[in-house]
Amino acid sequence: MRIDKYLWTIRMFKTRSIATEACKKGHVKINNVNAKPSKDVFIGEKLIVRKNQINYQLEVLDIPPNRVGAKLVDLYRKDTTLKEAFEHEDMLKFAKDYYRQKGAGRPSKKDRRDLDEYQENGTFDNEN
Repeated sequence: MRIDKYLWTIRMFKTRSIATEACKKGHVKINNVNAKPSKDVFIGEKLIVRKNQINYQLEVLDIPPNRVGAKLVDLYRKDTTLKEAFEHEDMLKFAKDYYRQKGAGRPSKKDRRDLDEYQENGTFDNEN
């Protein structure tokens, strides 16, 4: 089965065209080699799929006949993604929450002091 179709059938991507695009951009690797969308995938191969800044590590257990339900996905693949990858995503979300909104102007002296305080102690000074 083609790799783009396989990723679509195990619900890694919402549509097959999105899976194809991910392969073209180099976000999908089979046994640490970039995979074109038409590359065949076989049982026992290891996949690395980069999605939402996370490198998912999958092992092909079986080839599904067609798109499967979410509850049946684990029959066809084994997810060996490290927990650190998901923790890194959480840290990125927290980092994005602090940044100023676009158009809010230059940071003030207080903003700079708060950032310095955070970098030194890991906490913000809540005194106004």
